[in-house]
Amino acid sequence: MDRYIGKWLDNRYELLEVIGTGGMAIVYKAMCHRLNRYVAVKILKEEYARDDEFRRRFHDESQAVAMLSHPNIVSVYDVSRFGETEYIVMELIDGITLKEYMKMNGPLPWKEALFFSEQIAKALSHAHNRGIIHRDIKPHNIMLLRDGTIKVADFGIARLMMQKQASLTQEALGSVHYVSPEQAKGGRIDSRSDIYSLGVVMYEMLTGKLPFEGDTPISVAIQHINAIPLYPREIDDSIPESMEAITMKAMNPSLSKRYASADELFEDLEKVKSNPNIAFDYNFKDNRQSSGEENEETLKLNSAAILRETSSDRQKASAKDKKEAQRFDGSADANDPDESAKDSRKRTRMAPSIIIAAFIVLIFFGGAMFLIWSLINPAGNAPPSTLKAPDLVGKLYSEVITDEEYQDYNIVEGERQYSEKMAAGVIISQDPKAGDQLLNKNTKITVVISRGSQATNMIDVVGKEYRQAEIELAKANIYYRETYEKSNDTPEGFIIRTDPAAGVLISPDETVVLVISQGKDAKQVVVPSVVGKTEEEARAAIEKAGLIVGIVTPVPSAKPGGQVLVQSIAADTKVDEKTSIDLQISLENEETEPVETGTPPSSETKTPEEETKPVIKTANITINIPATADDVKVTVKLNSVTVHEQTYPGNKGSITVKLTGSGSGFVSVFFNNVLKYEQVVYFQ
Repeated sequence: MDRYIGKWLDNRYELLEVIGTGGMAIVYKAMCHRLNRYVAVKILKEEYARDDEFRRRFHDESQAVAMLSHPNIVSVYDVSRFGETEYIVMELIDGITLKEYMKMNGPLPWKEALFFSEQIAKALSHAHNRGIIHRDIKPHNIMLLRDGTIKVADFGIARLMMQKQASLTQEALGSVHYVSPEQAKGGRIDSRSDIYSLGVVMYEMLTGKLPFEGDTPISVAIQHINAIPLYPREIDDSIPESMEAITMKAMNPSLSKRYASADELFEDLEKVKSNPNIAFDYNFKDNRQSSGEENEETLKLNSAAILRETSSDRQKASAKDKKEAQRFDGSADANDPDESAKDSRKRTRMAPSIIIAAFIVLIFFGGAMFLIWSLINPAGNAPPSTLKAPDLVGKLYSEVITDEEYQDYNIVEGERQYSEKMAAGVIISQDPKAGDQLLNKNTKITVVISRGSQATNMIDVVGKEYRQAEIELAKANIYYRETYEKSNDTPEGFIIRTDPAAGVLISPDETVVLVISQGKDAKQVVVPSVVGKTEEEARAAIEKAGLIVGIVTPVPSAKPGGQVLVQSIAADTKVDEKTSIDLQISLENEETEPVETGTPPSSETKTPEEETKPVIKTANITINIPATADDVKVTVKLNSVTVHEQTYPGNKGSITVKLTGSGSGFVSVFFNNVLKYEQVVYFQ
């Protein structure tokens, strides 16, 4: 049994069961007892927990994902460490992976593939716009919810664009079936690498097949670099040409011919949604990199990794694989019409064995050149170079590594130090120094970056949801601990206050206290019976019980004037303290007719119409404005006709609205367009 099952992390997360295992971490289903909900907890594997490099990657994952907030990306709730256990708390997804879905359903209808692709593109756009590359887009890392929503998961190998990239064979990152050519070569990687991988996912959704297969990861990687797959419509001609064009453009091995951004890909998908027969001006029949690509496209596959593909491994290839190899080296049977047709399209492919042989030759050639250089240059002096180190001191590191002026230099982040002179993120020093001669463009320039002043000001997180507050504190490198209090003013889960308060100077090792609201501390009270009492007696009884008198409405009645006829909440009911109780009281009986004022009545005889015309009279209603910090819009409707509408401050108290009419009417009162109550009024 897993040693973590049944254990608690930070006295909050109870680990219930293993729900997934990745390359670096194990994912558990857990119960958050603080918020009473299920979550997913990712814990770094024990064999990696002692390795500083893997711990750094795990930390990078946490920081990268914490920067993202999008409906198509799995949410991160918490990032923490308990003892020696590093863990991340994430949204628990009730669904399956896209890979599992494709296994159950085979090739997907093109409209469904388009629907899923758009969601993935939106998720990538959100990440790329924040400087984050996923680097491992594949159906295994894409979750499908019951309602069809896609969520991209596992940013375990995500890297900020500004960070130095490593080669595939050195890092063994990603899945080789979905890896981009530049990733396979160990070249520079940017957001377009994710677009290539999305293109492979689209290819698999549309055709039910992977574009490249092989016995070993190296052989598949080589195909990504040198081969061209069957076009989707050659597998299924029901696929629209527009979808085929988008897929092949996304999979173009040349960075310059691929989609420049996920937004651009999404726009084309939207066009297909509106018009499946749209024709794109894209010649995807030439999906091969030109030999004149920039130097960074030069193949960098680790030769040792290639040599590990032993002859015994290659002997395991099936007849199908051998036939596939013929497709690469152009040795197809001339009598095979299919092969001839493919040859006519000039899709020549290079056999993996030729590539391997070329690498071996290059290795020996390189060794020979090194030996010759050693003989003619026994002192070991570097070859002459005109490349000099640029002056980076005083510049922002984040700007330097994105500035095209410095793209040809191998700038590496060193340690970060506190500095009273340099602001956070500014380069303090560099090695080699500015103006020093560099051996070549791969020579490392290590920079020391300022962490800012050793003391910092406490940031303001009061009123924010606690997860957002914790993320902001983590980004500011401020340590914190949590305490909880009841609050009638701050919603549950939001920050009531911090200690110290915002703006106070704190030291780097100081731990601040987050006071988090547990919601209202509402006391339950019993509603008294006030029916039959006078209004004054009723008010006294209601207020004594810790309640509030709400709307008081006079209504005609045979009861003595001023007596309570109805209370809005029945007696002996338990309610929260300060709940509002509305009352209806009887009107005073008037024995005398009101004295008419104004112009004396005419002595002329009234017509029958004048005799039957209703007499217009008035009625007043009192409305208590709810006590709130915000303004309240009060709307009064008489017989469904708006007769009063005005916005009042929350501390207004009560207002009186005068109504005119005859006989009786039906009144509706709304607060901020929400019906508060209805009543009948009688015009006297």
